[in-house]
Amino acid sequence: MDLLKQYPVPFSIDHVNQKVIESKELAKKLYTPEYLKLAFSLIDLTTLNSIDTLEKGKKFAQNVNNFPSKYGGIPNVAAICVYPPLVKTVATNLTAPSVGIASVAAGFPSSQTYLDVKVLECQKAVADGATDIDIVISLGTWLAGDYETVYHEIKTLKEAIGSAHLKVILETGALATLENIWNASIVAMAAGADFIKTSTGKLEPAATPEAVYIMCEAIAAFRNKTGKNIALKPAGGMFTSADALLYIALVKQVLGAEWLNNRMFRLGASRLANNLVHDIIKLETGKDEVVSFF
Repeated sequence: MDLLKQYPVPFSIDHVNQKVIESKELAKKLYTPEYLKLAFSLIDLTTLNSIDTLEKGKKFAQNVNNFPSKYGGIPNVAAICVYPPLVKTVATNLTAPSVGIASVAAGFPSSQTYLDVKVLECQKAVADGATDIDIVISLGTWLAGDYETVYHEIKTLKEAIGSAHLKVILETGALATLENIWNASIVAMAAGADFIKTSTGKLEPAATPEAVYIMCEAIAAFRNKTGKNIALKPAGGMFTSADALLYIALVKQVLGAEWLNNRMFRLGASRLANNLVHDIIKLETGKDEVVSFF
């Protein structure tokens, strides 16, 4: 693919591993209420279970609405992320200002369906109130070396959803290699992704610091060549404050403070929120309370 000739991989896996070690040291220094609150504000609060009901979507929205009255010193989450059938219920019940609604779509999590079906599902989710659409690249197509088709699908889906944000999931655990993760990042951004995202959370490994470092460097290279700033979303396998702070440290070191907000950086997680609230309270008050708000 001619596009990739413009973006040769500029480093080795040894370089990646060293940078991750450096970021782990920085992350230890970021264990403060300020950075934990930042991490909380980056969360796409996620429920993606086969047994999810409309009632669960409603409860998710109500919990987010009520969060400021319970924990007023902590900024709210960035968005709620659900399957398409729950989008309308979340939109109907969500009143918290500045909280978006993300929907996985386009044959999530396998992406193994027809392009016209993917387009329709994305458009219906936006019509129901989704502000963000999270799709997965066609992994089989990518691994077969057909990068042009992957590019075309992403471009088509971005055009189909208009002003809604398109988050393109690379499923980095399946891509496996430095070269695959780098190249998929470049192709997704060139095709119109507003965010590049690590994982569905349905395959192991999900987000890893090594994959996120490679994606950060790809975002920097793309910005340097095109002037466009693309956002980032690590997702899956993220439970503790230390997990979140490591990704913040990686972004801080590679992309800088400009990315440390929920317009440019999200954390996809289902269990992280309660743990962050617990740790913030403990740091600020010394109280070791069990938090099960979400």
